[in-house]
Amino acid sequence: MLRNCAKLWCLNCVLDEFRESCDLPALRLFSFPQAFGFMCRVALQAEKMNHHPEWFNVYNKVQITLSTHDCGGLSKKDIRLAKFIDKVALSL
Repeated sequence: MLRNCAKLWCLNCVLDEFRESCDLPALRLFSFPQAFGFMCRVALQAEKMNHHPEWFNVYNKVQITLSTHDCGGLSKKDIRLAKFIDKVALSL
């Protein structure tokens, strides 16, 4: 069972190493409006979860890093948010 601040494996990061953060693969979307819409959907979910990602956006590219700063690593919140991000990305 996962603890709230347990360091977890992140499939997108190097295997055999516990991570303090996880950089999700960069998303390249069709246009800036599509990228901005994606970010808005993720932002609304992040606000509901009170768990906010670090991200970087240039035109149609979005780069997201997940981490739980108060426990110094990855947590269940990061996994839940990553699953939501995957779901949104697949719907585009």
